[in-house]
Amino acid sequence: MDALELLQTRSSMPRLMEPAPTPQQLEIIKKAAVRVPDHVNLSPYAFYQFMGSDRQILADIYQQAARLNDFSEERIEQAGQIPFRAPLIITACLRYQAHDKVPREEQFATAACALMAMQQAAFAQGLGAIWRTGWPAQDDYVREQFHCGEHDEIVGFLYIGTPAVPTPIKPEKDFTPYFLGADQVGQ
Repeated sequence: MDALELLQTRSSMPRLMEPAPTPQQLEIIKKAAVRVPDHVNLSPYAFYQFMGSDRQILADIYQQAARLNDFSEERIEQAGQIPFRAPLIITACLRYQAHDKVPREEQFATAACALMAMQQAAFAQGLGAIWRTGWPAQDDYVREQFHCGEHDEIVGFLYIGTPAVPTPIKPEKDFTPYFLGADQVGQ
């Protein structure tokens, strides 16, 4: 798949199954993450990967967070199943670094771009992937387990695997309403 085709057809795939990416595919995904725009090369991110039995670590974190939130027993049980929706989950975290030229928002954008680059690299290799957040990304206990400090944040969880069905390619979207002329500034 060439780059222009990728940029115009990339779609999320929520229905994932084994196998997980091969070591070679995973290496390409990781290389894509660290090639994103990054003002003064701060690398304001950390990535945690959960594959195979390691997904139980994430399941335990989610279940404990659900308990601390006084979720129902059913929701606690469901929380423990979330990490098994894909053979690989990569958690992307912003690691903010105080810098006079690079505000937190720009560093968050870098971490978000890294997550998107990983998703695109997966898609380009015929894998399926979907970026999720949900309550775990905002939960204090979950954030603590990922060593998020006061200005850090969980950007998202990237689920990666083999598409269970053909990846649905979204219809082309009209871009014209979102691109305005210079004459619209200050109006």
